Amino acid sequence: MSYQISLGPLLYYWPRRTVLDFYAAAIDSPVDIIYLGETVCSRRHELRATDWLDLARALRDAGKTVVLSSQTLIETSADAHALRRLCEHDDFMLEAGEVGALRHMTGRHFVAGPHINAYHGDTLAWLASQGAMRFVASVEMDRDTLQYLLQDRPAGLQAEVMVWGRLPLAFSARCFTARHFRLKKDACEFRCIDYPDGMNMRTREGQEFLALNGIQTQSAACLDLLEHTDDLVAMGVDVLRVSPQSQNTLQAVLALDQIRQGQGYDPVSPPADIGRCNGYWHGRAGIDYLETST
Repeated sequence: MSYQISLGPLLYYWPRRTVLDFYAAAIDSPVDIIYLGETVCSRRHELRATDWLDLARALRDAGKTVVLSSQTLIETSADAHALRRLCEHDDFMLEAGEVGALRHMTGRHFVAGPHINAYHGDTLAWLASQGAMRFVASVEMDRDTLQYLLQDRPAGLQAEVMVWGRLPLAFSARCFTARHFRLKKDACEFRCIDYPDGMNMRTREGQEFLALNGIQTQSAACLDLLEHTDDLVAMGVDVLRVSPQSQNTLQAVLALDQIRQGQGYDPVSPPADIGRCNGYWHGRAGIDYLETST
């Protein structure tokens, strides 16, 4: 079975040492592609742009393919300037977090990120004409829609699908974490750093519903499509993505590698107190989790 395994960009605000230790451990894992960079909030500063670049070079020297990921929501002129500077680094391929990044690519190859929202073949053809060599499927896409989309993609365009981790669902100009603590966005005290997997949000009935990660809204549960790996690859998916969480991320990578080698694998638990979901894949509410029939 042939496919590559990727680590998506880190979506959370972790302490610097934690981030560096995580990627040091990734060097010894069977992951093939590593996405790096701050994609959620430009105020996060444990790693600066130069730090991400230094880390990218170290991972590349260790034999990993490195892609730099751009911010998804560009809000200020400073954000726009940082995006332009990121696009100038032609040593690494870029994952475009939003369509505006494409204007700075000047004919270079890039990866179209999941929030560009490519839902039909014409969009994929346009992205390919702009230089896309791979697209990441929207996380809400169900199996049948993905299969039809893959049948319409232009030749040579790779497909990547997220298979494990909390789903990144939406972005807002408002910081929900700061609001929870009655703080202004520009004086947030960087409270995100206290929540390495985001802040759980429950309904009035006490059901885990969503997770708040600064300006980003995520699923409360952890997506788990590991058992559908064979189906994804048979459909023509080229890269399977694991989104970093505070626990068991590299175990998910190892499970994908074991499947790739035709071996059995042990189920991978989400971080503590986080459930599983796979509803979108089955055309259901994303929060659902359907057990595989035996």
